[in-house]
Amino acid sequence: MAALDNLVVTTALPAIRADLGGKLEDLEWTVNAYTLTFAVLLMLGAALGDRFGCRRLFVAGLAVFTGASAAVALSPDIDALIAARAVQGAGAAVMMPLTLTLLTAAVPAARRGAALGIYGAVTGLAVASGPVIGGSLTEHLSWQWIFWLNVPIGLVLIPLSRFKLAESTAPGARLDVPGTLLISAGLFGVVYGLVNANAHGWTSGPVLTGLIAGGALVGAFVVHGFRAKNPMLPMRLFRHRGFLGINMASLLMFLGMFGSIFLLAQFLQGVAGYSPAEAGLRMLPWTGMPMLVAPLAGALADRIGGRPVVAAGLALQAVGLGWFAVVLDPGVSYATQLPALILSGIGMALYFAPAAHVLMSTVATADQGKASGANNALREVGGALGVAVMASVFAAQGGYESPQAFADGTVPALWIGAGAVALAAVLALLAPRRRSAPTAATTTASLSTPATTSTSASTSTSTPTSTPTSATTADPAPATL
Repeated sequence: MAALDNLVVTTALPAIRADLGGKLEDLEWTVNAYTLTFAVLLMLGAALGDRFGCRRLFVAGLAVFTGASAAVALSPDIDALIAARAVQGAGAAVMMPLTLTLLTAAVPAARRGAALGIYGAVTGLAVASGPVIGGSLTEHLSWQWIFWLNVPIGLVLIPLSRFKLAESTAPGARLDVPGTLLISAGLFGVVYGLVNANAHGWTSGPVLTGLIAGGALVGAFVVHGFRAKNPMLPMRLFRHRGFLGINMASLLMFLGMFGSIFLLAQFLQGVAGYSPAEAGLRMLPWTGMPMLVAPLAGALADRIGGRPVVAAGLALQAVGLGWFAVVLDPGVSYATQLPALILSGIGMALYFAPAAHVLMSTVATADQGKASGANNALREVGGALGVAVMASVFAAQGGYESPQAFADGTVPALWIGAGAVALAAVLALLAPRRRSAPTAATTTASLSTPATTSTSASTSTSTPTSTPTSATTADPAPATL
């Protein structure tokens, strides 16, 4: 639900405007309000989970997200809709980074790759198919059903999460208030600049102020992460080249993927003449592939390691986007596009399945919530950057005036997306080839973490979790690399 709502509203904007009114800027904020609060509060959500309990905060975030979804569907005007979208993004920001922590704690290490592969398949499908699902629901029902869809699912998941998930906390975790303020304000400035760059121009005062001030605050957060005693995101984690590589690869992957899907979904509708539902069916070789390939890729990552699977997936995604850039023109047939769709779908599936596994294998159990929050925040920033950069290239090289102009603008943008994902494949090679064999301390920590509660288990977990923390986050030995 959280990933789907990033882009699900885009194809419903004309219907929302007809129903609620509003200027173009108002319609832009129906997308941006969710993206901004989601990206800005992800790190805070992870920190709150470590401090007060992952399950407790997950249920709270799920409740906020579900209630805000109903509020969006019931909005009487565009201003109320924008406000409810912002609250919805806040709920998703608390819920999303805790999912990996809870899932990792619930699954034995030997089966974790396959389980995270299923998680990756669902997440990847939601991100890729958001505009298609939004358009189909709008076409056949109404735009309100985009948000009503979340309500029954949330109402079922809240009690299930409360009674079926084990509580998990980070022993001794404290809320880093200075770090929270720095990263929240910094990401707000950066994301605000990115999502408004097309509307106001890259050199406009608000955009430049957001990018420069936000970048400075993010830099201050980095310095704080090195110097503070208990920072929200310990910068020592980035000394592990695998952690650095998978996070930078995730940012570039979402940059290329978000921007490309944003343009290609419009190409199929605006140039090829398909309805939203028809375009969705023709994109199934791309958007549906994760459901078929990702679980298998997760199991493969358990056997040979996540690094080669992630790198191969990103390379295939880059080849698929490059193929699109070569063949795209107003008269291109669907059969000519099909190989690019298949390659992109397989590549996306191979990335999503083991990427989470690789990320979690680079940090200690006590740092997994922070690592997940950082990775999700970088993905969101990458997606916003991809749409902003590739849309700017599209506007500079082409436009909506004619099918040929649309193709002329889309082709160079796709080359940028392909280049970004190709660079991500290179960075993914920084990840460890194989996970080291778990030590007894690590195994004890993994088994005891799901049973950790805020009341009774801090003593039983304090000793084992401290041991793998120092071992995992230190500079890795050559065998690990």
